[in-house]
Amino acid sequence: MTASDWRKTLKQLKNKPEKLRKFLKHNKPKERKFGIAARKCIRCGRYGAHISSYGLHLCRQCFREIAKEIGFKKYS
Repeated sequence: MTASDWRKTLKQLKNKPEKLRKFLKHNKPKERKFGIAARKCIRCGRYGAHISSYGLHLCRQCFREIAKEIGFKKYS
């Protein structure tokens, strides 16, 4: 079950609290503790190629776009 399917079903069960509770107990996606999907980019929301150094939490694409504004220099 993908995240979008989960959210769609959740909207449909808002008026049925007992069924909503049971659905959440068995079908809610678990919180990720490690792996590629544990952290996402704070700017665009991507999961892969995450740069967490210096507390940036950006994907590599967003980092390349705003690196000069932050104060990083390219050496080469």
